[in-house]
Amino acid sequence: MNTAKVIEMKGVRKAFRFFTLQDVSLALEPGQIMGLVGPNGAGKSTTIRLLMGLLTPDAGDIRLLGHAMPEHQAAAKADVGFVSDDMKLIPSATLAWHMKFIGSVYPGWDAAYAATLLKRFNLHTQQTAKHLSTGEQAKALLLLALARRPRLLVLDEPTSGLDPVARHELLAEFMDVLRDDDRAILFSSHNTVDVERICDSITFIDRGHVVASSDKEHFLERWRRVQVRLPETPTLPEIVACERDGALATLTVDGFSDDFLTRLGAPVQAVHRMTLDEIFVATVMHSREARPS
Repeated sequence: MNTAKVIEMKGVRKAFRFFTLQDVSLALEPGQIMGLVGPNGAGKSTTIRLLMGLLTPDAGDIRLLGHAMPEHQAAAKADVGFVSDDMKLIPSATLAWHMKFIGSVYPGWDAAYAATLLKRFNLHTQQTAKHLSTGEQAKALLLLALARRPRLLVLDEPTSGLDPVARHELLAEFMDVLRDDDRAILFSSHNTVDVERICDSITFIDRGHVVASSDKEHFLERWRRVQVRLPETPTLPEIVACERDGALATLTVDGFSDDFLTRLGAPVQAVHRMTLDEIFVATVMHSREARPS
């Protein structure tokens, strides 16, 4: 297995008139699936466009499959499958035409694998793009990216615009397709439910800054909501938020442990695990308080 990093971004900065992507650093290993999570306008698509060589950074270093970007993007992108929510198929062309075209451009095209994906996604080669539903278009774009057998798959909001049922069906159908021992995936979304289902590591981005990055299970294990009766709010560093109802305090904790409970020094009423969505909101709000815009 290739153990070199497939994505390396160090100190990347890109300034626009009303928005700046600031000091973004990311690293993705082979076989890893990373979720890039942030609100709309947080900088997810800008980060991906920089990674794909569609924008040039003002500062910092970007390497894609070991190639410096954007200088050597042709060599790098030959082994990258890219699907974005703003990508469109040619309306009057059939899926067969799109498959033949991609196969003529990329030597790694695997026709047998494409046929397997057609069946798995319940698509038909003679369908024209204009007659595909939004979900079917998303599946077709994913097929065209996957059948090239890329080492890296970059998905920028691939479920954007789908209704909840279509999104659930799409994710259910391609989750097992995505997992490959040597393929890495960067999955951008503002939907934490999608990310939690697919990804094994997560990076939170907000207002152009990476505010947290960790293994998914590490996020889920270290965050808790703790209810405790205290006359005053404690000042332990793990406490990122506190809501009070008289003497009852509900603490949002980043770094929950037995040692934390010992230092808290008060009878605990209840401890609740947090969802990834709750963790995301708490992380972003705490970051904004520490770094006001």
